[in-house]
Amino acid sequence: MATLGVNIDHIATVREARKAASPDPVEAAVLAELAGANGITCHLREDRRHIQDRDVRILKKTVKSHLNLEMACTTEMIQFAVDLLPFMTTLVPERRAELTTEGGLDVVAAERELSGAVETLQRNNVRVSLFIDPDLKQIKAAKRTGASAVEIHTGQYANASGDRRKEELYRLTDAVIAANKLGLLVNAGHGLDYNNVEAVAALEHIEELNIGFSIVARACLVGMERAVRDMLALVR
Repeated sequence: MATLGVNIDHIATVREARKAASPDPVEAAVLAELAGANGITCHLREDRRHIQDRDVRILKKTVKSHLNLEMACTTEMIQFAVDLLPFMTTLVPERRAELTTEGGLDVVAAERELSGAVETLQRNNVRVSLFIDPDLKQIKAAKRTGASAVEIHTGQYANASGDRRKEELYRLTDAVIAANKLGLLVNAGHGLDYNNVEAVAALEHIEELNIGFSIVARACLVGMERAVRDMLALVR
């Protein structure tokens, strides 16, 4: 059964819109865990558009389940993770102009750089996951870097409909099976919501689904605990 990691980035997005003290992503993480979340995810972006350094440091001290830090593969971020020592880091591509992460890492093209980052992080007892598209070449390259896990990008599935969505689900299924056969832990996420999550959650070998925006959007109307419980019911 897949578990649920709740991404609390967009709680900070609301806060940063006014540069205010609230809503506090740390409080949101506490409420998510009380509602049954199996982990907390946050993305410390280079431009600091939502989550701030202080948020991550407090989350490290307060999260009771596990903290997954999403970050770009840069010297600054790798050093931050080594100093912080979260349970896991997920290396993601990052472009300043994008609204949200638009696709997976090109591990094939950046294998040497990523391998060095993986070695540094895992030498410091930080697990490393690579955020990749559901593509066999990328999965094989991820394995070669030494990473212990991958997170399969579900964005194309989430944005598709009808027969196209079925095709994307087949792609996800094949990718999850391939990664599992290579001995990688398999997570998945991006664009998953209350209407499309069940088919992905039902895939064998997925360890954790990382879901943020749709949960935060619902939380604006019904509260964080209710939003997390509603998502957990679908995942389970």
